[in-house]
Amino acid sequence: MAKARDEFAGQPSQRQLRVGELVRKELSDILTRGRVSDPDLDGVIITVPEVRMSPDLRWADVLVMPMGGRDIEVVLAALKRNAKYLRGQVARRVTMKYTCDLRFVADTRFDDDDLITRLLHEPSIRKDFADGGIDDEDDHGDDDRD
Repeated sequence: MAKARDEFAGQPSQRQLRVGELVRKELSDILTRGRVSDPDLDGVIITVPEVRMSPDLRWADVLVMPMGGRDIEVVLAALKRNAKYLRGQVARRVTMKYTCDLRFVADTRFDDDDLITRLLHEPSIRKDFADGGIDDEDDHGDDDRD
């Protein structure tokens, strides 16, 4: 039985995923409705794409990104200043034995995707694809077979 569990080591449990989604939904609602009175957050649309819970559900890493990606450092600082208030708002909306502490982190997944795309389109990398027999047309399924 231990061997099956080792296969999923490092991956979040269903419970972590479920609680993370509940916290994400409530934080998104709180931030969308403008319930945080901070001058740095006024008029800023903040997306919360993911919340990653710790195994004991005491910590939540909240991935945030302001719309357009501008002023991320200012937004993170404002969210960290208001973390206790936001934690209290989440506690009122989500019934849990312990309310998790919130850590706000910039969501850099889109930047990482852009970097990988740029790297894959560099001439030296494209040459490697051509040498290895990997073709862009095969990826799109545009080949005509009779």
